[in-house]
Amino acid sequence: MAVNTSTDLAALYRSDFKVFDHVTYMNTCSQGALADSVKGSFDAYLKTLELKGSAWGDWAGHQETVRDLLGKFFNVPANQIAVTTSASAGVASLASALDFTGKRNKVVTTDNEFPTIGQIWHAQEKRGAKVIHVPSKEDLTVDLSALLAAIDDETLIVSVTHVCFRNGTMTELEPIIEAAHKVGALVLVDAYQSVGAIPIDLSNLKTDFLVGGNLKYMLGAPGVGFMFARPETTGHLIPTATGWFAADNIFAMAIHSYDPAKDARRFESGTPAIPSLYPAAAGMEYVLNIGLANIAAYVAPLHDELREGISGLGYRVVTPKAPQNHAAMIAIATLDENAHVAALESEKVVVSSRDGNVRISPHFYNDREDVAKVIAAFAKTKQFIRK
Repeated sequence: MAVNTSTDLAALYRSDFKVFDHVTYMNTCSQGALADSVKGSFDAYLKTLELKGSAWGDWAGHQETVRDLLGKFFNVPANQIAVTTSASAGVASLASALDFTGKRNKVVTTDNEFPTIGQIWHAQEKRGAKVIHVPSKEDLTVDLSALLAAIDDETLIVSVTHVCFRNGTMTELEPIIEAAHKVGALVLVDAYQSVGAIPIDLSNLKTDFLVGGNLKYMLGAPGVGFMFARPETTGHLIPTATGWFAADNIFAMAIHSYDPAKDARRFESGTPAIPSLYPAAAGMEYVLNIGLANIAAYVAPLHDELREGISGLGYRVVTPKAPQNHAAMIAIATLDENAHVAALESEKVVVSSRDGNVRISPHFYNDREDVAKVIAAFAKTKQFIRK
């Protein structure tokens, strides 16, 4: 799809999002705004209960619809995607498949990771894992030279977030993947804060694993995550954390042997969060119809206007400005993150906070009027300025 940088996406699609009748919503990094079609998908699920009671054929089919759509998102075959209940479930299953008893037992990660990642890797220390955190720079950009230096012949896996949840810093992944593969290590990318906001083509980005979830920029609901597993580099890994839906043939109902699926489904577990599959599919269909490249091109100038307007008030923007380090979120230093978010909400501006910062995350349904309202709300709450 050709990128159209002149199309006003908000003008085309905003009427589908009723939240804007009530507030200025710029909190997609926490939860995507609810589209009419996504709301309708919940009704579609409930109809299966009203009309059929138990509708396993519909439900299983919807899981495969979600898998197919995820394949389109990442430009890979659908059988390379595990549909999970969360990113945590995917990473935990992956961790259970790794052998930390030999010389190659090191997990190299960063200080930018979401708690899921850090906690799961440290939980493997009981199994022999050695977890190394590479400190980030002051602006939370990854110290690439230090990270590359930490990757050696003892490294089993490098685990790195694509966009940091704390302040929106984006990491250049290609050098990390190249360095890891050079010494025979695997790479896991946490893309929860980037997928749906910027294009990720896994036919070109050669990471071994990538995890995320559908509730943010993909416009879904809690309860659906996913994990990509590249077959040529990860096919030998068999998880011990498993469940019914990870079996090669789930309808065989086998209990006397372990026969995991040969593709990425082996990283799945028990019965999926069926009600959440419906909004996951509806949200992805909506975003794919617009086009990820179109979304990224449209939102970038909104970030520029937010940065210029808020910094002009005396606030410090803590998200790096360089395009290679700035993606879907912009973060502002504040004296009291929770009180500041509440004060902005009193001005009918919905944002969120982490790590001493207010996080602002526009999407294709936002427009320049929203940007002006956010800047005006920050102007009314200057008592929170932290230099």
